Order: sequence, then C-alpha cells, then structure tokens
Amino acid sequence: MEKSVNLPNALALLRIILAPIMLWILIDRDNSIFSSWHPSWFDYFAGLLFVIASVTDFFDGFIARQWDQMTKMGAILDPLADKMLMLAGFLGLLVIDRASAMAVFLILSREFFITGLRVVAV
Repeated sequence: MEKSVNLPNALALLRIILAPIMLWILIDRDNSIFSSWHPSWFDYFAGLLFVIASVTDFFDGFIARQWDQMTKMGAILDPLADKMLMLAGFLGLLVIDRASAMAVFLILSREFFITGLRVVAV
C-alpha cells in the first residue's frame, strides 16, 4: 500500500496554499493592515511567493522520482497545484492591469486543454 502523506505531496499542498495567498497579495492592496506599504512591495512579495512555489514544484517531482515516492494522490495534487499557481498568478496580473486579458485567456485555455487531454489519455 502506498503512503500518500509524504514530502512530495506536502510540497504540492504547500503550493496549493501559496496560490490563493499570492492572489490575495496581488489584488487586495487597500487592506488597512498593509496600508503603509508602497504598492511595489506587494508585487515583490507576490513574486517571491511565486518563486518559492515554483521551486517546490521542482523539488516535488525530483524527490518523488529519486525516493520512489510517487503516489496516486500526488499524480492528482501536482497538476492541480500547478494550475492553481498559474491561474492565481495570471488572474492577479489581470486584475492589477499588468497583463492582457486575451493573453491570459489564451495561456489558460491552452493549459486547461492540455490537462483535459492528459485526463482523457489516462
């Protein structure tokens, strides 16, 4: 029986948690807690969270393969976490008017189309 609670799955869960936090930081700039911050700090912090989440994506796959910890749960969580991170990033950039709506639509449409093809292939 495979152990579904392992380090790679924990990293995927961390990515799932970081995605909405990053989105919140990008779009909620009027929060009274952080009203003294310059707006650029929100961008830097959201970017840092995106980098941290992206690094966990690398280590998630690397550790799962190297330590032979690939699980069915991980096969579901990893792509879900990736899509959530991309969706949060692009929607955040769209809301703060730093990305074109058409570009975001095309990129996200492609991502969900490829994910659909993978599900059908499995």
